[in-house]
Amino acid sequence: MAYDYLIVGAGLFGAVFAHEMTVRGKTCLVIDRRDHVGGNVYTKSMNGINVHVYGAHIFHTDNKEVWDYMNRFAEFNNYVNSPIARIHDELYNLPFNMNTFHELWGVITPSQAQMRIRSQIVKPKNGEPENLEEQALSLVGTDIYEKLIKHYTEKQWGRPCNELPASIIKRVPLRFTYDNNYFDSRYQGIPIGGYTPIIKKMLTGCEVKLSTDFKDVAGIPCEKIVYTGPIDELMNYELGHLEYRTLFFETQSLPTLDDFQGNAVVNYTGDEVAYTRIIEHKHFEFGTRNPNIKGTVITREIPVPWTEGAEPYYPINDDTNDALYGRYLVKARAMYANKLILGGRLGNYKYMDMDAVVAAALESARLQP
Repeated sequence: MAYDYLIVGAGLFGAVFAHEMTVRGKTCLVIDRRDHVGGNVYTKSMNGINVHVYGAHIFHTDNKEVWDYMNRFAEFNNYVNSPIARIHDELYNLPFNMNTFHELWGVITPSQAQMRIRSQIVKPKNGEPENLEEQALSLVGTDIYEKLIKHYTEKQWGRPCNELPASIIKRVPLRFTYDNNYFDSRYQGIPIGGYTPIIKKMLTGCEVKLSTDFKDVAGIPCEKIVYTGPIDELMNYELGHLEYRTLFFETQSLPTLDDFQGNAVVNYTGDEVAYTRIIEHKHFEFGTRNPNIKGTVITREIPVPWTEGAEPYYPINDDTNDALYGRYLVKARAMYANKLILGGRLGNYKYMDMDAVVAAALESARLQP
């Protein structure tokens, strides 16, 4: 059978694109190498709790079109992301706001906090920040950098901050109000019932093959290929490997404990533990939690080096990797011409929030004849 679209990846980009094409009467074959749909937004029930299997996914956006689109497939709760940072036995509110500054220094007013930060700022030796450490110190000073940025970032990227590019931290949002809402976005929440039912609704009317790799179906006739995997893998690593960081998720069900940490997300910003954060999934169900469900489920996120065969999560967008991606893009376009559509964070080799993925998928669909 010939298809209009072969869509590689049943994550958010692939599902949105497939839905839009299907309602226009196009035929779509959607494949995924995993044994489930949803990509990294996949959620599953454990002891009656919706678990974010591949890390916390809080939908937030200022794009009303995208928000309204997602709400066609599910009702969202009113969860607001207000993480806590823990270093040893000290706790700080995130994002950096007046609560954080009061916890750090005992200051009460915005002017007091601004004065303390200005007194700690370290200007780069050569005028412009040459690495992430110099960038952070020039923006927030020593206390915030040492307690809340340095070790967390080094765990996340597997490199010392003075060896990471300054561009990773282009700015550090400092809020001089008592506001613990992590996102500035107008719309925010988590779908009641999790993300997996959304993806399944989007894929209604499509043919879906799971546990299937692109090479297994590469010979199937189709008008176009929508590819959301790593572009270097698509091109058989002819020019070498793009670099990523990956994550190991250590999930525990704690049936005899009703509450592990009192918050959905606690970041561990010190170097005393290997994980960067612990997620307690029941707290994502804000306002919709079933009081009859006992116990809790937690996940520790541990960044580890990426090796071939591991799941790539975070592209390392330094000059070398971005240049290599550009070369792969030229080769892919030459090989597939107008038949190839690249999507998602892997196809585009850049980190993308969920709303940006949805918007990009909708735009790609609009451009199709």
